[in-house]
Amino acid sequence: MSSFKIKLSLFLNYFVFAILLNSVGTVILQVQNNFDISKGSASILEAFKDLSIAITSFLVASYIVRIGYKKAMQIALMLVAIMCFIMPSAGSFLMTKLLFATVGISFALIKVSVFATLGIITKDKKEHLSLMSFLESFFMIGVLAGYFIFGAFVDNDNPRSTAWFNVYYILAGMSLLAFLLLSSTKLDESSVKKADLAESKTLGDDFLGMLKLIILPLVIVFIFCAFFYVLIEQSIMSWLPTFNKDVLQLSTSLSIQMASILSASIALGRFLAGLLLKKFDWLFVLSGCLLLAAILVIITVPLTKDISGSPVTTLSDIPLVAYAFPLIGLFLAPVYPAINSVILSNLPAHKHGSMSGLIVVFSALGGTTGSIITGHIFGAYGGQTAFYFSLIPIAVLVILLFIFKKIQPKSAPATSQH
Repeated sequence: MSSFKIKLSLFLNYFVFAILLNSVGTVILQVQNNFDISKGSASILEAFKDLSIAITSFLVASYIVRIGYKKAMQIALMLVAIMCFIMPSAGSFLMTKLLFATVGISFALIKVSVFATLGIITKDKKEHLSLMSFLESFFMIGVLAGYFIFGAFVDNDNPRSTAWFNVYYILAGMSLLAFLLLSSTKLDESSVKKADLAESKTLGDDFLGMLKLIILPLVIVFIFCAFFYVLIEQSIMSWLPTFNKDVLQLSTSLSIQMASILSASIALGRFLAGLLLKKFDWLFVLSGCLLLAAILVIITVPLTKDISGSPVTTLSDIPLVAYAFPLIGLFLAPVYPAINSVILSNLPAHKHGSMSGLIVVFSALGGTTGSIITGHIFGAYGGQTAFYFSLIPIAVLVILLFIFKKIQPKSAPATSQH
């Protein structure tokens, strides 16, 4: 089994879905222009994406071992390729809802399969933690690329132009490429399938096994950690393009492209975390990073209050705070891959599919909650208040991480079965 080719395929799959999933911030901005949608109404796109992720994960994750990780990823890639080909000719607010629902369903299959596959191809907890961080880092590189791809199709002179829908032809092609690479890659899933069949004989047993995980104290605390982290990340990521346009007065294309700094900083943060977490205790790294994130919010958000004037259309006129605030991603970055790796490393490999399903479910619920709350606060009280809101879940998450560390077992099963 070629470990390199498998890893390359997983990275490419994540790259494609990074662009699709995190285009929601850009699309939220564009549908306001194209279809005269309010901020509160536009925020529903996050729900179409995240709730479809949550529902699919909940229903499928418990028996995805039986479907097969590779087959599940192939289905996901083909679904989004078809929808992306349809999107430009059927562009409407309804179509964007259907697209994000399909992307959500497909990503649930991808993420559960990718996370579970890591348990097969890694040898120990350290390798698992490191590879998880690098994978999540590459995901953010995909998000970064997405901002520039979408930004290149936006017409600043005609806010109501629908030319940006043509970007989906490119995304359809990328999905097909990822499908072909995966189809040519061999993945030996026999060890986890044998272990799963030894434990349960029916689909009902598989589903019950996933539900039983929820009652474990370590899993309960983890679920809250994942929920609040994604709530923070998505509330900022989904609304940063709109914040740049409405508060910082940037042009539409610059608003989208400048939001890429957040993705770049998260990518860099996760790459560095892959190195730091090999040497330092994860709680020390994560709590320190969250403290720095809170400090950055407190320092930078007040700097956006006195910005006014004509729209900014050139890089030289962009205010410094537009570069500074997105650096919060550098400090938020290590949290998600680290806590995911910790919980998965404390379970046997054949349980990773079910646990990955729970990760995806509660991450999705956190994402849609954060985006909708932020959208309504933004619409009612302005962008500064909306981003100050992030301080509350940051404080809650720090407390939860200490509890998570305290109840973590001193010894845990290996991440893979070789």
